Amino acid sequence: MKIIRSKRRTIAIEINGDLQVLVRAPLWMRNSEIRQFVERKRPWIEKHLKLAQARNEQAQPPFTEDEIRKLTDMASADLPRRVEKYAPAVGVTVGRITIRHQRTRWGSCSVKGNLNLNCLLMLCPETVRDYVVVHELCHRREMNHGPAFWAQVAKILPDYMEPCKWLAENGGQIIRRIRK
Repeated sequence: MKIIRSKRRTIAIEINGDLQVLVRAPLWMRNSEIRQFVERKRPWIEKHLKLAQARNEQAQPPFTEDEIRKLTDMASADLPRRVEKYAPAVGVTVGRITIRHQRTRWGSCSVKGNLNLNCLLMLCPETVRDYVVVHELCHRREMNHGPAFWAQVAKILPDYMEPCKWLAENGGQIIRRIRK
């Protein structure tokens, strides 16, 4: 177990891909409080360690540089077309579109209107690719995940919860194959 202290307000437990238990705690919290918290959460920790271990055992090998290059080429052809299709429907313009291979995000949108999209989206169903593109385009209107943002997403993709569910259930398996 590793304790990471920062200027955060709450305490949290995380299990990383190497099966290491990380405890993120506020600077002001006493060690005895941290130990008590961890002890109360022991059943959760044990359950999630087992799940993470099972996931690691089923994990596929990391993507090769060649595979990433091919996915990036495919994404460079496919994803900008989706942006062109949906940007007018959302009522926004975009700046630069960059295709990346990120370990933590499927997409992002900067305040300047630049989009970053993950090449691994090419391993997802088309509905998921559409959802991620629309999600990022809606951030051009709302730079948060509040009710107005989700209403905008729903206006363009009324069934957006299905691709969300697909990503939640399957996305981690894909994204974990990016080399560290």
